[in-house]
Amino acid sequence: MGSSSILDITTNEPVDNTTSSASSGMRKNKKGKQKSSVSNVKKEVPAKNIKGKKRNTSDTNKEDPAGGGSSLKRPKRAAACKDFKEKSLRLHEEKSSVVESKKEQVVDEEILALRLTQGQEEGRPNRRLIDFVVHDANGNPQPLEMIEVDDMFISGVIMPLEESLGMEKEVSVRCEGFGRIEAWDISGYEDGSPVIWLTTEVADYDCIKPAGGYRKFFDHFFQKAHACIEVHKKLSRFSGGNPELTLDELLAGVVRAMSGNKCFFGAASIKNFLISQGDFIYHQIIGLDQTSKKNDKKFADLPALIALRDESRNHGSVLLAEAANSEGNLVIGPKSVDGVTVNQSNQSSIIAEEDEDAKLARLLQEEEYWHLNMRQKKSRGSASASNTIYIKINEDEIANDYPLPTFYKQSNEETDEFIAVASDDVIDHPDDLPRKMLHNWSLYNSDSRLISLELLPMKPCEDIDVTIFGSGSMTEDDGSGFCLDDDPDQSSSRGLEAQDDVGLPIFLSAIKEWMIEFGSSMIFISVRTDMAWYRLGKPSKQYGSWYKPVLKTVKLARSIFTLLKEQSRVSRLSFADVIRKVSEFKKDHHAYISSDPTAVERYVVVHGQIILQLFAEFPDQNIKKCAFVVGLTHKMEERHHTKWVVNKKAIVQKFKSNLNPLAAMGAVAPGASKRKLMQATTTRLINRIWGEYYSQYSPEDLKEGTDFEGKEEDEVEEQDENEDDDKEVVEKTLKPHSVSERTKSHTSQKEVRWDGNPVSKTASGEAIYKQAIVCGEVIKVGGAVLVEVDELDELPAIYFVEYMFETRNGSKMFHGRMMKQGSETVLGNTANDREVFLTTECMNYKLQDVKQAIILEVRKRPWGHNHRKDNTNADRIDGEKAEERKKKGLPLEYYCKSLYWPERGAFFTLPFDTMGLGSGVCHSCNLKIAEEDKDMFKVNSSQTGFSYKGTEYSVHDFVYGENETFKGGRNVGLKPYVVCQVLEVVPKEPKQPETRSTQVKVQRFFRPDDISPEKAYCSDIREIYYSEETHILSVEAIEGKCEVRKKNDIPTCSASTIFDHIFFCEHMYDPSKGSLKQLPAQIKSKFSAVSRDSDVAYRKRKGKSKEGENDIEADKQREASPENHLATLDIFAGCGGLSEGLQQAGVSSTKWAIEYEEPAGEAFKLNHAESLMFINNCNVILRAVMEKCGDADDCICTSEAAELASSLDAKLIDGLPLPGQVDFINGGPPCQGFSGMNRFNQSTWSKVQCEMILAFLSFADYFRPKYFLLENVRNFVSFNKGQTFRLTIASLLQMGYQVRFGILEAGAYGVSQSRKRAFMWAASPEEILPEWPEPMHVFAASELKITLSEKSQYAAVRSTAYGAPFRAITVRDTIGDLPDVGNGASETNLEFGNDPISWFQKKIRGDTVVLTDHISKEMNELNLIRCKKIPKRPGADWRDLPDEKVKLSSGQMVDLIPWCLPNTAKRHNQWKGLFGRLDWEGNFPTSITDPQPMGKVGMCFHPEQDRILTVRECARSQGFPDSYQFFGNIHHKHRQIGNAVPPPLAYALGRKLKEALDSKRQK
Repeated sequence: MGSSSILDITTNEPVDNTTSSASSGMRKNKKGKQKSSVSNVKKEVPAKNIKGKKRNTSDTNKEDPAGGGSSLKRPKRAAACKDFKEKSLRLHEEKSSVVESKKEQVVDEEILALRLTQGQEEGRPNRRLIDFVVHDANGNPQPLEMIEVDDMFISGVIMPLEESLGMEKEVSVRCEGFGRIEAWDISGYEDGSPVIWLTTEVADYDCIKPAGGYRKFFDHFFQKAHACIEVHKKLSRFSGGNPELTLDELLAGVVRAMSGNKCFFGAASIKNFLISQGDFIYHQIIGLDQTSKKNDKKFADLPALIALRDESRNHGSVLLAEAANSEGNLVIGPKSVDGVTVNQSNQSSIIAEEDEDAKLARLLQEEEYWHLNMRQKKSRGSASASNTIYIKINEDEIANDYPLPTFYKQSNEETDEFIAVASDDVIDHPDDLPRKMLHNWSLYNSDSRLISLELLPMKPCEDIDVTIFGSGSMTEDDGSGFCLDDDPDQSSSRGLEAQDDVGLPIFLSAIKEWMIEFGSSMIFISVRTDMAWYRLGKPSKQYGSWYKPVLKTVKLARSIFTLLKEQSRVSRLSFADVIRKVSEFKKDHHAYISSDPTAVERYVVVHGQIILQLFAEFPDQNIKKCAFVVGLTHKMEERHHTKWVVNKKAIVQKFKSNLNPLAAMGAVAPGASKRKLMQATTTRLINRIWGEYYSQYSPEDLKEGTDFEGKEEDEVEEQDENEDDDKEVVEKTLKPHSVSERTKSHTSQKEVRWDGNPVSKTASGEAIYKQAIVCGEVIKVGGAVLVEVDELDELPAIYFVEYMFETRNGSKMFHGRMMKQGSETVLGNTANDREVFLTTECMNYKLQDVKQAIILEVRKRPWGHNHRKDNTNADRIDGEKAEERKKKGLPLEYYCKSLYWPERGAFFTLPFDTMGLGSGVCHSCNLKIAEEDKDMFKVNSSQTGFSYKGTEYSVHDFVYGENETFKGGRNVGLKPYVVCQVLEVVPKEPKQPETRSTQVKVQRFFRPDDISPEKAYCSDIREIYYSEETHILSVEAIEGKCEVRKKNDIPTCSASTIFDHIFFCEHMYDPSKGSLKQLPAQIKSKFSAVSRDSDVAYRKRKGKSKEGENDIEADKQREASPENHLATLDIFAGCGGLSEGLQQAGVSSTKWAIEYEEPAGEAFKLNHAESLMFINNCNVILRAVMEKCGDADDCICTSEAAELASSLDAKLIDGLPLPGQVDFINGGPPCQGFSGMNRFNQSTWSKVQCEMILAFLSFADYFRPKYFLLENVRNFVSFNKGQTFRLTIASLLQMGYQVRFGILEAGAYGVSQSRKRAFMWAASPEEILPEWPEPMHVFAASELKITLSEKSQYAAVRSTAYGAPFRAITVRDTIGDLPDVGNGASETNLEFGNDPISWFQKKIRGDTVVLTDHISKEMNELNLIRCKKIPKRPGADWRDLPDEKVKLSSGQMVDLIPWCLPNTAKRHNQWKGLFGRLDWEGNFPTSITDPQPMGKVGMCFHPEQDRILTVRECARSQGFPDSYQFFGNIHHKHRQIGNAVPPPLAYALGRKLKEALDSKRQK
């Protein structure tokens, strides 16, 4: 059998992952949540982690009065009180549950709760626990660790361990006072996130969220666990840490990692906490040594960890004593013997455990110390929270401190901010806006008069009457700031040099707020618009004098801080004292105002709001509330300054007009993008669909908080796959249940009789009828009826009558297929209330249950662009007729033209040839039977094969087996399926074969990545190694079939994407020796035989045989034939990534393309010379096409679009595509307007009309191509609570298209990049709708779901996080062969210098000889220094920078760590990834348009070189071949790549489109 394998585990005993053979990485079960090996796979807690008291037999008998041997103990209160739940913990009255659930079930016994929440688990039960409290037998809440000294119990809500994947509410059961708790445990060391487990005698509980009132207890323990995790990360090599750290380095790193934590109020409090818990941390982490490998250095031997333990023992008790003395409580501290202090901790270090009294005292004191700190933090926070009033400064009072009025002089042509900072991202909160820098800047009002920033409130306020705009040169934010001790006109950091040629000149929209941050020597002033935050660099020369007073006031505030800090008691200095001391400053002092106290007081008061803002943010509570602040506030109020109310929550309001006065002057630079908000050109149909929707629905009609996209577990899409949400989304994933053949019956008595004679019989001999009369109303086959249902549905149940029959007992029945109204589908409120959709659900009903017949038109309209107007007129007439019927009070007339199949995420053309035949056969029933046959497991009579999930398996077949996997970040640790060969089928119970009772003996093949990452890197991704190792697999562990061939027999493909499940084997691997040798010939003969077709293909490649030559020529002619290539129009084409992939798939020929941005359009032309590229606004092009065809009356557009269309060159107009010429339209319309429009007003429709998706859909409406493909960002499905997504589907359905929608992860299709994109296919009713491509590579992403209704979701493809045919493509695979270049490398043509190494490199390089665009953005001096200081190891980022100052070439000393990062980290997930290095064995983050270290995706540094990724490296991360060319400067090229669809993903879509076309041809 070879090495023992995880495959063979069937016992429920505890499993230690570390003991299983490294050579056999398969796992049996992929379901069930597993904790890391360091904290036990199944929650059977080892002895080292048992913290509770163990009970002996006598104890148990005493606790069980019944003497029944049951070890379950109830709390005394629960046993004594019948009204236990009425007297239950008051904590539960708070709304603290993680999941909003239906009315909870309440049970008394833990065992019953476990049964009600059980899933597919095996072995010991594991559950989630929410809304919980740990309490003693009397119901008093207690700290979690008190289980070490007393019996503790749990009250809370128990839920299944695996989260529900649908919107349906999860099973949740409340159980009061169960347990007792036997142990606690901490896991999550591998994932870097603490998980707390509680163990009773019968189950283990993952503590998700405590009850609100219990949080104060739980938070303490959680932070202790958090500290353990962070210390482990810093010391574990596996987690990227350094075991050789000193204690100071360890503390600094952990403090930085925990900075921003809401439970602490500064670095000092975190450090004190770590030291106080050092002993606890030490013992937790050394426990991991039991699971470490032999060669790993033991944690118990690490100097830093030992030092932390000793420091805790030396000083921890002192800290506790100080806290206790301040409160007058119990003290556990050093004892004094004869005047000499004796530290008991050190003396007792050799003692294994504390006695119970000491332990109890220690735990109580720890809790007291923690609560004291929390009270201090709360009091600190309350001061800033109370600052809800802003005292406005009057302009005339500060006029004397500023120059005479002057007007802004524009020196450069400037670009509108709305254009320069355009983004597709959904941004609701100001903290999430992009961060930029502004150099050479000026601020002015609506009259262009220079104005002081002081006049604008620092926080958004109500009734604000000041509007300030700005202009300057925009660059990316590098974290630099002004040096406070220097003259701003003379000195600044390199990043702030005001050079006219630095950055893009822009003019800002209205500034909404501003803020000041400063450190010991640096100042950072930032302003915010609705588009971005701008850190202010050096102002323009004309504005310099207007900026000086602000800086002067900041310097003054810093000096006042210094004065106050020098006092032993801050309260001793009154406002008057401070004014007097400031007036005593020497003239050369940087904060000198005047020697006259009156003049100083005037200056301080009139500029007081800046000073108050700085005091509000100061960390010292005594200074924050000192007498000076109180006095200043009083003085400002005495001057009768206006008070404004500060808004509680700032809201980003995007995409209003830019009211900057320069906007009206047309101050857009000629070199900037020409993009502007032009109302979309539309057809009347699209205008009517969207216009009617917005005229009928207001924001209140949309359910607040409804999310039309499922949340990912780790999501983040980028920073990396980012932030967690406190709210769990509980949803129901759709599973195939296409047919439900049940008989529904009610007891109502109605007159029912057949109308006519039987026409035939069912397969079971029942008479079939065509027509019946129910209560005098005729019911016909092929009609539709309303049916009475049990459920209290808002909408009646409509069924389409397939056939009617009479049972043997005389019951008159009909078999019907359910029809859903549009509002019950994904269309929601965008559906027509008269349209119904056929489904695949069917049921038998008694005719007595029919409520009434309804009028239904099964609609089939002629298809094609030439029928467009006639169909539109028919729809208009039908709508008018329906309105007339409605006015007369007549019944609604329904129509049906599509089949809705939610399990497949699609709308299909009605199956007219199988509907309403009245033959006793139902197409849905046949589908159900086929599905059941597919799911049925069968073993053949000879026991040499079996059928499983619709696939036939036989002995000697090659199959995929599940592999064990773990996620170590960015795909590290994910493994593909194991390739095996079936040797024997071993049924355990031959009489009734089942998947669980049948096993398969297999021979395992190894992959290069099973040996080492280095071997994987230099090997073909399809190569595997034969071995003599065998295993016994459960049938359930088999994931599909594959082939193993000789190397010369595998198919070739020029694309860097694989879709064939074919491998080759040339070598034999011995896992025990780690040796490779040539494979014997007799073993090769066992490999998959190559079919004749494949053999011909092989000879074609080798150029052998006349047959091969003829076939090659025939293939060339076939590929060149127009019928095999769809004539394609690519809209919003960019540089052509989508077209490139589709053409590689051999399905598309892009004849026309439209792109608005000139550099991208030129790049498209370089790579697609055969295409006719229109570099113009698509609104203008659509107008020109419709005008050329004489359909201008059907075109709705602006006069500007009409004028521009009329002025187009005649040659260009001649080249425009016409309806009938275009087979396929594809593109990705930008959705900036939708992304920011989460709140509506009366002008919503006017905003929507500017959206390019309307123009895109209008192209589809006017041209009516055979196929249509929409690509967009993942959030497209959730823009505006999903209405954009729904309206798009509704529009395509109205045109008559079939529609399929889904979200795909590009990383699963052969690129080393996380890039999730939404797609929507549309196919004419005469074509076959393409399926989604199968993901072929493992990739760390959960299922990407789209919400269909409140109760269900749909995922286009499965997640490959737990296995796929091939491994993930790594960063090393992608760029490891490229030559070294430096910061700012600009040479566009280079020699490769070496041969490609990885499979991907060989594919991506192709025949390219010259390496182009291996150029890198140049970082400024400071960022380059930072880059060089970032460690060259996986996951390193700004948090690994040393906390020091560096000297620039200008002589200035600046902070190495951008001061803004640690001070704003708590709001931004610790700014994870900024200044980050890539991991050679991981993947790239999402490719963006402008990679830079302080950007949205800051992980942009090369793994080993000190520079930003080059253009070519980014292109490879997207899957562009090396031969692909880009156009323009380096910024243009990065933008082209970041906006593109990865060609391998487009190729995968193209293959499925080709399959659909080929399938139709074969019919």
